[in-house]
Amino acid sequence: METSVKLIQVKNLKKHYNKGAIRALDDVSVDVEKGEVLVVIGPSGSGKSTFLRSLNLLEVPTNGEIIFHDIDITKKKFLNKHGKVEKVDINFHRQKMGMVFQHFNLFPHKTILDNMILSPVKVLKMPKAEAVEKALMLLKRVGLEDRAGAYPIQLSGGQKQRVAIVRALMMEPEVMLFDEPTSALDPEMVGEVLEVMKELAKSGMTMVVVTHEMGFAKEVASRVMFMDEGKILEMGTPEQIFDHPKHPRLQEFLSKVL
Repeated sequence: METSVKLIQVKNLKKHYNKGAIRALDDVSVDVEKGEVLVVIGPSGSGKSTFLRSLNLLEVPTNGEIIFHDIDITKKKFLNKHGKVEKVDINFHRQKMGMVFQHFNLFPHKTILDNMILSPVKVLKMPKAEAVEKALMLLKRVGLEDRAGAYPIQLSGGQKQRVAIVRALMMEPEVMLFDEPTSALDPEMVGEVLEVMKELAKSGMTMVVVTHEMGFAKEVASRVMFMDEGKILEMGTPEQIFDHPKHPRLQEFLSKVL
């Protein structure tokens, strides 16, 4: 990366429950640069998913800033470049952040093709013919072009997750957020989903990935962020994190998962 562009800036992000007794996020600050793959690791309950879901306000932070396109999306209003007050359109920002969850959230009564074209046609007002053409191209990219007319129940978990990824790509996002995308899959299906994610990373897509797949983190991440108890305890290249971990908590975590 010659000149780094900060796509998302997270500043002093906090998420408290029970009047501050539980701190799911405790003063988290990190920049996500255009084209990078930031992989977030840590034990269960460390705040990884809360952090990820805060990036598009699926979790509303208690405090802090999330700056995307020079707008703090945690606020209701912002000053535009003409000095006028405008409302923050969170749905517009969410369109720019594709999200893939553990579970696929496909409409069971619609075919795979219909699942894929629904949002672009309704939200982006993409002509249906163009949406179909794009959907078929993306399905081909993940080896599922022959499943366009199938229903979700006819697909394996790995196939559904690949569809969920390309469905998010239909909205032409600038960043893709993955919340443990392989944790609900049978072990033999994990590889096919990770392969699609690796291809996506190679194509230059900005990605933030919460995962337990350490091999993926080692191979694909630009940076790895280790969280525990709502804080970032260590951040660095895969080599720094996996081969030379400094924080005792990270050393302990890796001794159990590697």
